[in-house]
Amino acid sequence: MNAKISFRGVSCRFDVAGTGFQALDRVDLDIGDREFVTVVGPSGCGKSTLLNIAAGLVEPTAGQVLVDERPVAGPGPDRGVIFQQYALFPWLTVRQNVEFGLRLAKVGRAERRRRAEYFIGLVGLGEFADALPKTLSGGMRQRCAVARAYAVNPSILLMDEPFGALDALTRVQLQDQLLRTWRAEQRTVMFITHDVDEAVYLAGRVVVMAAWPGRIHQTIDVDLPTPRTEEVRLSPQFAAIRNRVWHAVYHQRPEEGLPK
Repeated sequence: MNAKISFRGVSCRFDVAGTGFQALDRVDLDIGDREFVTVVGPSGCGKSTLLNIAAGLVEPTAGQVLVDERPVAGPGPDRGVIFQQYALFPWLTVRQNVEFGLRLAKVGRAERRRRAEYFIGLVGLGEFADALPKTLSGGMRQRCAVARAYAVNPSILLMDEPFGALDALTRVQLQDQLLRTWRAEQRTVMFITHDVDEAVYLAGRVVVMAAWPGRIHQTIDVDLPTPRTEEVRLSPQFAAIRNRVWHAVYHQRPEEGLPK
């Protein structure tokens, strides 16, 4: 597997109320080109910190992250980031939001329109291209955020619990939409979640983290048929992998996974 993202001995320490807090401790992880990896773990295990370091939004205190074998030195157009909050401009329409990054990149008007229309259609918002975000449901706003991230043509999508604020039915629908979009575009995806079912359903590989300090506890391959369907979600094979991930997340002994 050719590594698209490589975490090499990544540690991160924050100052919290005058006390040092070790968020991550010597994390080593490779994510392959076009691989869909989910990262799950108990609260406070450093999942979001790990993603923010890959995005170039947080600097590690030790170690480094490589993208295409080049050290990450800050945010870049090769990495699209999608957070739990929609972060759309409320005064811009769906189309204008999707075109925003392209406008900053000085992409010509016709090409901006072409790319925006393609990705708006890909996420199922074609009928809402001229709508303002306030008129959209939460799920539709998040689909707009996905289209905006794809439009600037990043090779990597970094997604930090993007469906965490949605109701259960909308969440399942967006999981299916995201997988359809990923199959069509085949970008590398690092997806942070606290939901074990979501982690298993989306991924080809689940990375389970342990906390205090944050570190890789276990990686679990998800050997399930694609495309993922309701039948897959209800299958005994899904249940077996889900139970394995659940146990890895919630039944860790404090000493497990500590660096030697």
